[in-house]
Amino acid sequence: MNMELMEPTKIAKAKKLIYTVSIVIPIAVAALFSIRIDGWVDLSFLPPIYATLNGSTAVLLVFALIAIKQNNMRLHRLLMTTCLGISLLFLLCYVAYHITSNTTGYKGSFGMIYYPLLITHIVFSVIVIPLVLLSYLWAWTGDFKRHKKWTRFSFPIWLFVAVSGVVVYLMIAPYYEVAG
Repeated sequence: MNMELMEPTKIAKAKKLIYTVSIVIPIAVAALFSIRIDGWVDLSFLPPIYATLNGSTAVLLVFALIAIKQNNMRLHRLLMTTCLGISLLFLLCYVAYHITSNTTGYKGSFGMIYYPLLITHIVFSVIVIPLVLLSYLWAWTGDFKRHKKWTRFSFPIWLFVAVSGVVVYLMIAPYYEVAG
């Protein structure tokens, strides 16, 4: 949907919503780590699924970049919208897993790699929320100059978050509790 003629008041409202979501999501996710729903359902199967969602996002982001470099805006738009949908699904899976499961500690011998990567991944996953949503807003409203300006920051950070999410999963996967 092209909203080139979107009223400035509607853009302002969309920006306020983006800023609100960008604050609420990280706070809610952090708060959910203190909430545990025991005995509800076993969701121990989710970590490899949400790691796959992260990997899929990374691959689709690269394809979206290729599409736009080839001036295929329709494919680019489809891939980017898919990436947003996958990221939302990731968030739902991540939250569902963490409110029903105990935190898994890293017990490997590469803690000097794992923990800095995890911390960077977490920090960038918070930073990327408004960057991606604002980039998407500018494309949606037809402000491609702003869109391009914002994606110079949002794209590499989003790609890093998606790839590092997979690496973090692969490093901690052997230490997940086996339900049974």
